Amino acid sequence: MREWLAAFHFLRPEWLWVLAAIPLIYLSFHIRDDTRARWKRYIEPDLLDHLIVGRKRTWRFRPIHMVCLLILLGAAAIAGPAWKREQPPFTEDKAPLVIALDLSPTMDAIDLNPTRLERAKLKLRDLLKVRNGGRTALFVYAGTAHMVLPFTTDFSLFDLYLSSLSTSLMPKPGKNSAEALSTIEKFLAKESVPGSILFVTDGIEAQSLKAFRQFTAQPENQNDIVVMGAGTSAGGPVRVAENRFLTDANGRRVFSRLNVGQLRSLSKINIPATTFTLNDDDIGWIQRQVQRRFEEVQQRNNKTRWIDEGYWLCIPIALISVFWFRKGWTVRWSATTFAALLIFPTPGNLPHTSWMDLWLTPDQQGRYYFEKGDYKRAAERFEDPLWKGLALAKARDYENAVNAFALNDSAESWYDQGNALAHLGKYPAAVKAYGQALERRPSWPEAKDNLALVRSLIPKAKKKDNDEEEIAPNLPPDQVKFDEKGKQGKETQMRVKLDPKKLAEIWMRNIQTTPADFLRRRFAKQAMEQHP
Repeated sequence: MREWLAAFHFLRPEWLWVLAAIPLIYLSFHIRDDTRARWKRYIEPDLLDHLIVGRKRTWRFRPIHMVCLLILLGAAAIAGPAWKREQPPFTEDKAPLVIALDLSPTMDAIDLNPTRLERAKLKLRDLLKVRNGGRTALFVYAGTAHMVLPFTTDFSLFDLYLSSLSTSLMPKPGKNSAEALSTIEKFLAKESVPGSILFVTDGIEAQSLKAFRQFTAQPENQNDIVVMGAGTSAGGPVRVAENRFLTDANGRRVFSRLNVGQLRSLSKINIPATTFTLNDDDIGWIQRQVQRRFEEVQQRNNKTRWIDEGYWLCIPIALISVFWFRKGWTVRWSATTFAALLIFPTPGNLPHTSWMDLWLTPDQQGRYYFEKGDYKRAAERFEDPLWKGLALAKARDYENAVNAFALNDSAESWYDQGNALAHLGKYPAAVKAYGQALERRPSWPEAKDNLALVRSLIPKAKKKDNDEEEIAPNLPPDQVKFDEKGKQGKETQMRVKLDPKKLAEIWMRNIQTTPADFLRRRFAKQAMEQHP
């Protein structure tokens, strides 16, 4: 409530001067309504006192009150009350989220069925459904930290890699939350939009709390941390294989317990935390935390626009105006309506006219259908080329989308052209479009990433040797010789020397591997490079 009051202001405060008319109108009406003041010039005061019929001074709602109230509401509506900001077009309206999943051995504890890790995967799948297309990245950590997926909105791809994760993939055991935080912080440094980091873990080690405290204490840091605790305070044994559990030196099973008190203490350093719940309350809480933080940062962003909320006042203005009718006005309104029908054509006479045309512009109608998911009809309504192209692209009509984007010469238009051309498989043309977008906005990470991706999809042209000459297939031979020894020749082995790069390409095309095998090898390689 305090934040709402602090942000409340008027976009056009000069219109509030209209409110000065209210006391003037009310005073003039009061003077006009004073019978004694009107007749005292013509009738003697002693006689006037006997001619004026006294009336009860009871308050009732009168037309003058309605006029003053309409002026008040109308001035406030035109002044443009605002307390929230809106994102400019073509910007992400959902908070980006980086998930840091703990893959230390204790995540195989069975205090949650079937294990903490498997329960965490289920929770993350539910979270992605709630985010509904929000950009999400995935990191894992144990003794080392590694990126699994950069920011993506592809739920199926995310689920594929999430399903393949296990504690056995990590090249170094243990737990190093500080290194995971540092790795993610470097990753988010390239992002222009603030994001949140969700740690899904069964505990943060004491030596890493200093790094978390320093992260939240940075005044220039716009990213925040949310922690989801996996496990129970009672704990459970750590499973290392089927019917096998982790044991200590004395052969007793090792129990891993979730330190709930530590999670509560994180609030002292401005890190909200929660634990798994049986329902979706924890998922909803995390989504609210992430989106609230995102909106707070956007509110402080000067590039965002304030939302004019004055149109809400049109509802009470219309309701109050209903009481404006007086005796005889009904006939006048009927005549006015009849005249309007004669002068102006009805929607039935115009094939392209609808009831929405009376109230909304074509672009507003297009936005209405766009938000409802009717992209084909939205494209028919839009006049703005960028919005028309986006609607056509959403409708998978990429050919017409390219034509629509071509009507604009902005960086966004060239970027969207590149996306549409890439969907059509016209990779060289998409490369040129991304290049045009980067010329107009050099520091655009999305355009750079898409450009690199499309370039990698273009097949390399095969080079012909300069010495190789084409020979006609039907020319007669210069000389014909027969082997008189028949099969008495020596057997030889023919060695062919191939380019190592070509061998690697052939090997990669023929190899069949799972995401788990791929991640295990990549993590091991990264661990050797980071910790030689």
